[in-house]
Amino acid sequence: MPSADAPITPLKRVVLKLSGESLSHAGERGIGMEEVVHIARQVKQAAATGCQIALVVGGGNILRGAQFKGTHANIQEATAHYMGMLATVINALALQDALESLGCETRVMSAIAMHGVAEPYIRRRAKRHLEKGRIVILAAGTGSPFVTTDTAAAQRAMELEAEILLKATSVDGVYSDDPKKNPHAVRYSELDYNAVREQNLRVMDSTAIAHCMEHNMPILVFNFRTDGNILRAVSGEKVGTIISSKRPGK
Repeated sequence: MPSADAPITPLKRVVLKLSGESLSHAGERGIGMEEVVHIARQVKQAAATGCQIALVVGGGNILRGAQFKGTHANIQEATAHYMGMLATVINALALQDALESLGCETRVMSAIAMHGVAEPYIRRRAKRHLEKGRIVILAAGTGSPFVTTDTAAAQRAMELEAEILLKATSVDGVYSDDPKKNPHAVRYSELDYNAVREQNLRVMDSTAIAHCMEHNMPILVFNFRTDGNILRAVSGEKVGTIISSKRPGK
């Protein structure tokens, strides 16, 4: 991702992390197709630039495995995590149909074998789909319990040799505090990985940040609800907060 002083350079390949909540109406659960189509239109615009896009989708709008931790003795936590992974597949199928209704060519790839509705995730096959201009929707996290979809997105970004991991949120970057609760919260334009960890900023889970830090994978956090922001992000424009190994001002 270019610095503030660098010329704008369009990105060639990205992994875009979408939360499950981004597919539902604010404050609601389930799938809101208006929200899904809104995201699909933005992704289509971004893909039209020639950028290869892989989507990693969460399942929190339907079910989170972590919500069962210590509360439902009859459901083991590992089982709950698998249930959450299946929720991401439901979301992936909704995104696929929305994108294809707009004329995009897509593939859903699942980390859990589900031959009737999705291809198995194979790294080389996923890269080939991207090279052919298909939007790849990656579902079921990593296929293992106790791993968040944030960590799955970080892992897929590295596996697929993406230039950057895009983290879509409902706020316009990373703040020193929750801007919805604290009107004095400060928005950062740039951060390094250590600052995120030391300040315990709620960007992604700590494992995802550690993976990106170890492999020098930059993260861009931005508000996907603002029309055109996904396009701006892949076009290399300054939007949201960039997290990398570079210290701000250096």
